[in-house]
Amino acid sequence: MVSAEHISSLKEEIEERYRQGELDGEFYNQRLAWFDFKLPEHLSDARSLIVVAVPRPQTQATFTWKGRKRSLILPPTYTAYDEIMQQTADLLGAILEKKGYRVVKTGLPLKLLAARSGLTQYGRNNVCYVPGMGSFLQLVAVYSDMPCSEDKWQEPAMMKACESCELCRKACPTGAIPSDRFLLRAERCIVFHNERPGDIPFPAWMKSSWHNCIEGCLRCQRVCPIDKAFLKWIEDREEFSEQETAMLLEGTSREKLPPETVKKLQHLSILDDFDRLPRNLSVFFP
Repeated sequence: MVSAEHISSLKEEIEERYRQGELDGEFYNQRLAWFDFKLPEHLSDARSLIVVAVPRPQTQATFTWKGRKRSLILPPTYTAYDEIMQQTADLLGAILEKKGYRVVKTGLPLKLLAARSGLTQYGRNNVCYVPGMGSFLQLVAVYSDMPCSEDKWQEPAMMKACESCELCRKACPTGAIPSDRFLLRAERCIVFHNERPGDIPFPAWMKSSWHNCIEGCLRCQRVCPIDKAFLKWIEDREEFSEQETAMLLEGTSREKLPPETVKKLQHLSILDDFDRLPRNLSVFFP
């Protein structure tokens, strides 16, 4: 927990990095410009920010193509992201309501908030880590009118284990984890590119062999010694037949997909990202 007075500091830190040219303009406009740094109207007297780390597994989906099955991964947080966020906010609300306080979900930069609060530390890959969870977690934050009795606002810290380790940097094929600065070059990250709208092709410099997830990327986390204990934590969710895989690759409209296929996509929480699937899956099923 930290004081709600730090909201302006979060905004200033991100905007200053952008002004200094540390953040790529396209990345900033697509991924960072949506943050909401205003107190919610129905909790304008918010006094604190509460941030929580929820342990999350990878999710596996199996696709059949040309008679062979292949399992692909969605990183932690992709599946049931909104549900986990709502459940966590509801749980916090139920706990604090008994003491006469309220909570409202935020639209703040969660990684920066969590690092500033001391809940998490950064890896060299700029991913957040929590003891006992590694980086296999989802961050959730809420405003509350509960007073912050002990404000632990601090400078973000990199894990000590990263000081003499460069495994993630060496494992990143795109050069997104630089050696000349700590801040990720997000415009080079596979995650940025496979989360873009589906009508935007992958850049010519990006090799198909670099891709490893339906969305997102796990290359830097898979080589991280801190994450070693969590790599086998995989939840098997859905299996797609060869006919279903073909329809997804062809970009069949949602309206023409069988209801059971739509349910599978919903269960994986990728129905809203449906337009990305033909492009993202095509690198695995040429």
